[in-house]
Amino acid sequence: MTKKFIFQPTSLKELADQYDLLVIGSGGTGLTAALQAKELGAKVAILEKMAKIGGNTTRASSGMNAAETNAQLQHGIIDSYQEFYQDTYRGGGRLSNPELLQYFTSHAALSINWLATEGIVLDDLTITGGMKLKRTHRPSSMAPIGGFLVTGLLKKVAEQQIPLFTNVHVDQLLQAADTTVKGALVTLPDGSKKKLTASAVILATGGFGASHKLLQKFRPDLADYQTTNQPGATGDGILLAQAAGSGLVDMDQVQVHPTVQQDTDHAYLIGEAVRGEGAILVTANGQRFVNELDTRKNVTEAINQLPTKSAYLILDSRIREHVKAVDFYDQIGLVKHGETLAELASEIEVPAEKLAATIATWNQQVAQQHDDDFERSTGMDRDISVGPFLAIHIAPAVHYTMGGVRINAKAQVLKENGTPLKGLFAGGEVAGGLHGNNRIGGNSIAETVIFGRQAGLQACKYLTKIKSEIS
Repeated sequence: MTKKFIFQPTSLKELADQYDLLVIGSGGTGLTAALQAKELGAKVAILEKMAKIGGNTTRASSGMNAAETNAQLQHGIIDSYQEFYQDTYRGGGRLSNPELLQYFTSHAALSINWLATEGIVLDDLTITGGMKLKRTHRPSSMAPIGGFLVTGLLKKVAEQQIPLFTNVHVDQLLQAADTTVKGALVTLPDGSKKKLTASAVILATGGFGASHKLLQKFRPDLADYQTTNQPGATGDGILLAQAAGSGLVDMDQVQVHPTVQQDTDHAYLIGEAVRGEGAILVTANGQRFVNELDTRKNVTEAINQLPTKSAYLILDSRIREHVKAVDFYDQIGLVKHGETLAELASEIEVPAEKLAATIATWNQQVAQQHDDDFERSTGMDRDISVGPFLAIHIAPAVHYTMGGVRINAKAQVLKENGTPLKGLFAGGEVAGGLHGNNRIGGNSIAETVIFGRQAGLQACKYLTKIKSEIS
């Protein structure tokens, strides 16, 4: 039996006073950035304010979007960067920063390849809302992407002996008189303060989906929504960058995810892959009401227009086999069961005859590969016909903040006037501008790897420039 990998954070006794590069945040972006920079020779340290490593990345379930990959070709899918660009641009209300989006869509396949060289292989495909083709990459085990990615990256971090310190809170970015970032002031677990000098800093702290204060400021209409975010997603990096002179962008653009189970004390995101593999949404009357794989924004609006402001995901055993995350949802009690559709209808208290009619119609549409009711054209590889049948009660919740620190395609943090804030880089959800007014499912994990790598690469290029100027 393979021994389970358990990552141990670095002892604070090993926290040095000086590094080439500080990476703030231990989610997918931070781990990727640190690994890329270390492989290029930089002396790197990762700082994480929480006791738990991985940030919001650990909660991701669907996959990583990329176009023109070997995995797509092996599945007979002919894709292009341009189609990926257009689907994302359209899905974000045509409000995405074109420079960021161009870099993102043209470097996703390279990032899939880079992950493979690190032993993190994503060779299976599914589809998410707003996409026309299967370009959401995941492991062949169909395991949730977040935990798979974080575990894989942590194995490489341990192998490369990159120090990762937890329970270290960054209070302020240190700057020279000309505003060049030179390190950070941190608070250690015992309450003491410490100055860490560094020639460059990468912000990889995530968004502010768990900050009632920032949501109240920028989107008061969403301040009382439940959130899928981990407790540490409070916008710290955004505030650090702003205090250092960074510009902000799109701070009012907050995504509400349509399918979140929130009948317990905790809100659980039900990943888009469930719909991508064939599930449908029905009302309390057992009827479909939306193209389930429309953009998250549109599906959310459709649910919020229902009297109950909630709905049920309906799936069967074959769909479950293609989404391993359902096993987890079931294990923690979020899934209702029925050996027959009638039993399931009784369990979730919807009219049995209406649910049966809905499923019969849907199955016929899958057979014909044409949705006459809502023009759904993806996620129709299998119908809902093999019991036991399953249902998950869902409603919208705050999921992702599209706004954040202003960056360019080199992951350089920009001042209000558009010039780089020297020594400061950012990537992932802490940065704004990439997604417009709606993030496509699968683009978040892609963003963490693509811009995590870019932040690491460009920080190293900056370090090399500084060293050459000194010498």
